Amino acid sequence: MEVFLSFGSILIILALIVLACVVFTNAVEHLGEELNLSEGAVGSVLAAVGTALPETIVPLVAIIGGYLAGTDMEKANEIGIGAILGAPFLLGTLAFFVTGLAVVIFTRTGRRTKEMPVNTVVMFRDLHYFALAYTISILSSFIPYRPLKWVMAGVLLIIYLIYVIKTIQTASKETEGGQEELAALYLTRYIEPPKSLQLPFIILQLMIALVGIILLAHVFVGQIEFLSEFFKINPLILSLIITPIATELPEKFNSVIWIRAKKDTLAMGNITGAMVFQSCIPTAVGLSLTPWILSTDALVNVIVVYLSVGVVYMNIVRNKGVLQPSALLTGGLFYAFFLIYVVFKILHV
Repeated sequence: MEVFLSFGSILIILALIVLACVVFTNAVEHLGEELNLSEGAVGSVLAAVGTALPETIVPLVAIIGGYLAGTDMEKANEIGIGAILGAPFLLGTLAFFVTGLAVVIFTRTGRRTKEMPVNTVVMFRDLHYFALAYTISILSSFIPYRPLKWVMAGVLLIIYLIYVIKTIQTASKETEGGQEELAALYLTRYIEPPKSLQLPFIILQLMIALVGIILLAHVFVGQIEFLSEFFKINPLILSLIITPIATELPEKFNSVIWIRAKKDTLAMGNITGAMVFQSCIPTAVGLSLTPWILSTDALVNVIVVYLSVGVVYMNIVRNKGVLQPSALLTGGLFYAFFLIYVVFKILHV
């Protein structure tokens, strides 16, 4: 009975995390509007960071919470590392698949064409920075000296800072596929504060959502620990699969909306921008606060990510800037492959 309650709690917690993330993203979009940032900068930086927040908070809570509570640090590190690696894995496989599926569905309903003419400057920049940061993070797991790993964590932070600066500098001011009206800020939907108070209300909504995500993530980590003990499953595997499926929902939801509106670069940039963020910021945390030694399961996961992203990259190159949904759909095959690997591993433990 207890295990069913745990599963029910996880579903409720994940739904609340997604809700809190929607509130956060709404505030992020208004912050971009308030700061007069371009659509490209909002998509690849602010929206990507905003929707990537839950899967960033989960490993932080797992690792730092383990230190503060004095609990089993090995298990806390496994959950943290799994959540860190799970985000780019799901983005580079299942999120690609869902986006490609959306293109196919909207093409068949006559809302758009199958071809995705993406901005190669945006796409190649995102994918190049992701490949650089992701490779550094994986190679760092083989470094035997902790101080050198801390140095590599600093390198990842610098890489992301450079990426953000370049994104803001080169982002196009033109909107893609037509301009859509920005949804009202949730805190001011039924009241209209003076214009001078708009920014404080935006920041207040950001803080409320952030606190909610942190508290919910703390409860979520506890449920993952319980299930890993109950089923005798490595917590790394659980967090690799369960955590990102729910916490990446905002990316997939936003991208589907943008695909329908023919904003292909914005839709893909929201995913690839989050991949850059995930390979830099959470990984820097992992390098700083955990031993960052990747198991065989984690390395298999990494190989799957490289293959899936490589297919998409080569498709853009081969078609000279036009992405085919078939390349994105292969992400589903890579995701299924890893799930089969996990099931096989569990059944033969």
